[in-house]
Amino acid sequence: MKKAVLAVMVVFLSLPVVAGDVTGKVSFEGKPAAPARLRMDADKFCAMAHKAPVLSEELVVNKNGTLKNVLIYVKDGIGGKKFDTPKTPVVFDQKGCIYKPHVLGVMAGQELQVKNSDNTLHNVHALPKVNQGFNQGQPVPGTMKKNFPKPEAPFKVKCEVHSWMGAYIGVFSHPFYSVTGDDGSFVIKDLPAGEYTVEAWHEKYGTQTMKVKVDATGKATVNFSYKAG
Repeated sequence: MKKAVLAVMVVFLSLPVVAGDVTGKVSFEGKPAAPARLRMDADKFCAMAHKAPVLSEELVVNKNGTLKNVLIYVKDGIGGKKFDTPKTPVVFDQKGCIYKPHVLGVMAGQELQVKNSDNTLHNVHALPKVNQGFNQGQPVPGTMKKNFPKPEAPFKVKCEVHSWMGAYIGVFSHPFYSVTGDDGSFVIKDLPAGEYTVEAWHEKYGTQTMKVKVDATGKATVNFSYKAG
């Protein structure tokens, strides 16, 4: 009898934890204002780095009516769970006098490699409120290694040499976040079964939240929508 009970316990303990991907899109309703052209004439290298005009990324509406550069993340429902900090660094590049990517997420403590791929001087000025900021010149070419030890809502990064350069970084205590791309879609991978609050953040239109439940099927969908105005 004891052996049977032990066998049942072993099988129970070996069952995998149910987890699934949360997928969705961020749509945009209405007619967006035309994006401003970035004037790079102050730096000859920057001006010559692009054959076509460079437009602001403050509001990028995709061809399919969705919104790019929206940071999607689990805001509530994780509880006190702890997650390993990824060993793979996140790359934040300066290329053509533009930050790439424009919006990104990192886990607290994860290495952020700030690269300068341009043959001109940049000055990276990070403006967090919870973590320690930095304001550091970056000669050509080069890489700085940074990390933010505490979770924090998205904050701005700017260049003190080139006034048009701007980007945003969000810092999280977990790996459950994503950024919408050229089709407005996102995927939050391997979220354990449970009920959560998922938040969308956009630099111009702010935040939206929605409830989502990841059940035994291991799948969930949540869609957001922003309006012009």
